[in-house]
Amino acid sequence: MIRTILLGPPGAGKGTQAVRMVEKYDIPHISTGDIFRENIKNGTELGKKAQAYISKGELVPDDLVVEIATDRLLKDDCQKGFILDGFPRTVFQAEKLDEFLAAHGQKLTTVINLEVSPEVLMPRLTGRRVCRNCGASFHIVSMPPKKEGVCDICGGELFQRPDDNEETARNRIAVYDKQTRPLTDYYQKKGCLSNIDGAQSAEDTFQSIVDALEANA
Repeated sequence: MIRTILLGPPGAGKGTQAVRMVEKYDIPHISTGDIFRENIKNGTELGKKAQAYISKGELVPDDLVVEIATDRLLKDDCQKGFILDGFPRTVFQAEKLDEFLAAHGQKLTTVINLEVSPEVLMPRLTGRRVCRNCGASFHIVSMPPKKEGVCDICGGELFQRPDDNEETARNRIAVYDKQTRPLTDYYQKKGCLSNIDGAQSAEDTFQSIVDALEANA
C-alpha cells in the first residue's frame, strides 16, 4: 500500500508526477489547498475556522491545518493509500501526522523529495504561460504554443502569471528552502526519505519515484 508525501520546490514537477501516481496506484492526491477550498465551499465547521484566518490574510495555525488534513485522511478513498502534497509543511505537522497514522495502525511508505537546482527551476517557472480564457498552461521551451502568445485550445491570450516572474520565483524558491529543509532532515533521520532527481525527464523522474515507492512498500 502506498502512503506517501510529495516534497519539492515550486517548479519541481510535483503536480505532473502526482497525476501519474494517481493513475498508476488509484489513490487520491491530497493537497492542503484543495482541502481548504472543499471545506470552505461546503461550509463545514473546519472550513469556517480556516476561513476566519484566510479572510484576514493570516496563516492558518498548525493545529487547524493538522485537524483539516487528518480529517481528510479518514475518508474512505484514503483507506487504500494516499499522496500528500503541501502537508506537512512544518516539523510540528509532521510529528502530528506520525501520531495520527500510528493511532490508526498505519505508517508512511516513504517520503518523495524531488530535488531540482535553482538553475533548473528558474527557467521552468519563468517560462510558464497561461491562457486568460481557459486556463491552459504552456511553456515557452518545453511545451510552446503553435503560435506565440496564443492558446492552442481556445485561441485566448497567453500571459505570464505574476508569481512566475523572476523576482517572485526566486522568492518562492527561497521560502520553500527555508520552510522545508527541517522537514527533509526530519524524514532523513527517520530513514524514510527518498531523494529523487527532479531534473530528469518527467518519464525518468516518474520511474525513479515508482522504484523508490515499491522498494519501500
